[in-house]
Amino acid sequence: MATETRELTCINCPLGCQLTVTIADGEVTSVTGNTCKRGEVYGKKEVTNPTRIVTTTVPVTGSATEHMVSVKTASDVPKGKMFDVVAALANVTATAPVAIGDVICANVAGTGVDVIATKNA
Repeated sequence: MATETRELTCINCPLGCQLTVTIADGEVTSVTGNTCKRGEVYGKKEVTNPTRIVTTTVPVTGSATEHMVSVKTASDVPKGKMFDVVAALANVTATAPVAIGDVICANVAGTGVDVIATKNA
């Protein structure tokens, strides 16, 4: 039975708990060092299927005051797809008016996740 441990810093809250995740035969057997349940969930997910929220900006046309609008993925995407998401947004331009929550790019990079506005423009 192959056992591996990974040391992580939890990013789910400001505490930044130092986690130790133990993996045996590809399965997470324990997560220690967390002060809340979110840390345990994060530790398990980070070693088996790491994901991230991607945030950036895209240009806006048709607005007298705004030239850029901030956007983010509506949910997390696989960590390995982050650069694909950013590349897919390189040629995306939003058209004013833009409201918080508007879908700027649907199914970005084939992830099944939409990119939404986080600012009105």
